[in-house]
Order: sequence, then structure tokens, then C-alpha cells
Amino acid sequence: MLQLASGFTFDYDNLFGEGKVTEADVKSYEADLKKAHEAMKVMREKGFIKAHLSKDGDPEKVLFSELPYVEEGHLNSPSSLKHLQKLTDHVKNNIDAVVSLGIGGSYLGNRVLFDTYCGEFWNDKTDEERGGFPRIYFSGNNIDPRRTKDLIDQLKRLAGVIKSHKKRKGKILLLVISKSGGTLDTMSNFMVMYDALLKEENIELEVVAVTDPNEEKPTLLKKLANEKGWETYSVPDGVGGRFSIFCEVGLSLAACMGLDIESFLKGARDMDEACKTEDVWKNPAMLNAVLKFAAYKKHGRSIEVMMPYGDYLKSVSEWYIQLLAESLGKQYDKDGKEVCYGRTPCVAVGTTDMHSQTQQHQEGMLDKVVQFIKIKKWANDFVIPNVFPEAQKLADISGVKMSDALEVARQSNADALASNGRYNACFILPELTMYHLGELLYMLAMSVAYEGELANVDAFNQPGVEAYKRIMGPKLQELKK
Repeated sequence: MLQLASGFTFDYDNLFGEGKVTEADVKSYEADLKKAHEAMKVMREKGFIKAHLSKDGDPEKVLFSELPYVEEGHLNSPSSLKHLQKLTDHVKNNIDAVVSLGIGGSYLGNRVLFDTYCGEFWNDKTDEERGGFPRIYFSGNNIDPRRTKDLIDQLKRLAGVIKSHKKRKGKILLLVISKSGGTLDTMSNFMVMYDALLKEENIELEVVAVTDPNEEKPTLLKKLANEKGWETYSVPDGVGGRFSIFCEVGLSLAACMGLDIESFLKGARDMDEACKTEDVWKNPAMLNAVLKFAAYKKHGRSIEVMMPYGDYLKSVSEWYIQLLAESLGKQYDKDGKEVCYGRTPCVAVGTTDMHSQTQQHQEGMLDKVVQFIKIKKWANDFVIPNVFPEAQKLADISGVKMSDALEVARQSNADALASNGRYNACFILPELTMYHLGELLYMLAMSVAYEGELANVDAFNQPGVEAYKRIMGPKLQELKK
């Protein structure tokens, strides 16, 4: 078990030891780990990763490890945080609803921040209960005409209620996120919504664009923003979408919710400091990477089930799917050799999927590592009351805290899996705070960077994604004809 001073813990007892990944397995990668750790040092200092090129084939820096450090000249700086504060000040007690339009990391990361900070019923709270911050909706993550219409209708209804009760127009802000400005899924939804809401007499519409900040060669969205006078935030070079939760892509929505951005980045920063040690047993990201890598290469565990225990953590699992799949699922290694590398990620959530997936985890193929996430102390808790004493089975589960029952279920799952040779591990967060969330997400991001080096694949490109895009463009033109 590895525990940091913050209380963040990586419990790998059911992944490492006799009959699991062994000390000899880890030792066999000693030289590779040393090289990987040196590569991380170079990445931090120079933004350089061996053989990494942009999707256009040009040399490109990798800058995600800079993001936790708020310094002038960095992607996150005192001035950029001040600019984000401007957005916070603007939406608070002024904007009624924000629609976050994005796909990939621009959706998945933002969804994590919303779910863990706001929760499912945020939009049903009163203005006072939300602290004056707006309702939050999501779009642009699929080209689904039914849901798009439903969301437009919902915003019209909201504006009608505001007109009736507050005698003014409803103020809607579209937060459109696209580096290129040509993302089909996001921009099609944006244009449909923009057109429909602009025509609605009860709605006052605003747009904030999060896009490539390049002024010399502005993207399509940047040009539009300049022409229309929209406020802009940055999708910076050197930060792939799956890492963008730590830059203005994620932080712009965080600003709209009043989230503690500095605490979130501090958690990431403290985790990065912990990951600077070359001692694998004290470096959470390096240890996680080598244990999962060895489990795959030496024991055939090619699937990772990410199974947080808690409803609002499911989106963390969904975010992790993109991180693992796009970073490590590669046909060729850095030397051009065909390797078809990659561990397959799978979304689960406890206890829900103990009643749907656990049969497969427990008795299916020996090809999985089940990775749990546990919250040690919940902000709110309930003791299960004995309201039906005449029903013995229900009386038996009374008198126990819900959080304790949740942990008993998780531990029982872990023990059962371990008893049948099923690898599993647990990340433990002392509490579900923005600080500890920053720790967890950054550790996972750094972990795939380490594993990319161990596997000798580029963890920062995504050529497979570009393949379908090249096919899709001409097909859309044919459809238009």
C-alpha cells in the first residue's frame, strides 16, 4: 500500500504478490522504468516526448505536466486565472443557464467536474441554493436530433418561467468548446441551438468560445468569436483533449459553477511532486503503470475495469476510458514496428454493477484488472433506520451507516475477486474534494504517460481517430449534394 502525506492511497495488495504481479516481474522492468522516469523529467522540463508528432506530422510539445503550476508564462498563469474569475463574476447572479458544448475530453472532463461538484439535482435547486450560479446543461457530445430538440425546449420553458416570475428574459450562455472550430458533433449542435435560441423572444443569448488562441492563423471558431465579439478562452497547443480538464477547456466550465479551481490544480500539483521520485514504490503513477503493464504483458490481464464506488464518480470512469484508450491503443510503436498495443478499458460503478458485471469479473476470462475508487469519508451520511422492525431481513441491515455498507460491499467484492485469482486494486480518496479529485485525475494522466514509455508507444497522439475523420468529410459532402 502506498500512502501520500495528503492521505491519498493506492492499495495494490490484490494486484501484487504471490500468485499476482510479482516482485520479479517489477524488477524485470527496472531499466525500462528508469528510462521512462527520465523521459518524464524531459517532458516536464522541455515538453519533449520521443517520436511525438502532431496530427499534421509536425513536432509538437507535450505540456499537460505544466498545467498544475500556475506561473506567468505557463498555460495556467495568474493572469489566466484572473480571466477565469471574470467569467465567474459574469455568470454569478446574472446568467440563468450555461450549456457546455463539447465532445471527447471537452465533454468527459467537464462532466466529471459537474458530477463531482454539483451532483444530479443542481438544476432543480433554487438560485440561492446554487449560490447564484447558473443551471448547467451539456450538448455537443453526440449528433442526436431528439435530445437537441428536448434541450432547446427545456431552455425555452426555463425562459418562459423566468419571464413569468421575474418579468425579464432568460439569460442563456452557450460555452462552445472546439480547438479547430470544425468539430462536427459540437458545432452542428451549437449552430442548431444558436439559431433556435436567437429567434426566441424570451431569451437573451450569449456565447463564450473556447478554441485555439492563435490570432495570426485563427480557426473558424476564433474568427467567428472575433467577428461577433464573443469572449474567448484557450484550447492550447500541447494539451490533448483527454488531458484538457486541467486547462481552460475544463476550467472555463469550472468557473461557471464557482468551483475552487486553485484547490483542484493544487491537488494535481502535489501529485506531480509525489511522482517526481524515481523510487517506484513511492511514485503512485509509475507504480500504477508498471503493475498494470506487468499484469498485461506477463499475466494476460488486458482489460481494466474502472469501478468507482459512488454514483457521482461514474463519469470519472467514463473520462478514464478515453484517457486509456486514446493514449495507449496504438497499432505501431515509436520505432514504426506493428505492435497493436493497448489495454481495453471498461466502465463500471459500485454497487450498481455488482448486480450486472461482477459475474463476469468473478468467473469470466482471466483477462481483467478491476480498479476500485473509494471515498473514505463522505460529506453527508445516513444511518439506515429500523423503520420496519417486523421485517427481520430489513431490521438486520438497520443501524449501519450507508457509507459503511457501501465499503462492506466494495471490500466483499475485492475479497471475492482475490480469492479466485482475479486482480484488483483500490485508489482511496480521504474525501471527495476538488483537491483530492485533482490528485486522482492527474495521477491517472501521468500513469498513462509512464505506460506509454514502458510500451514504447506515443501516449499523446491519436492517429486512429484521424482515420475515420478523413473518411467522414467526403461522405458528408456527398450527403449535402
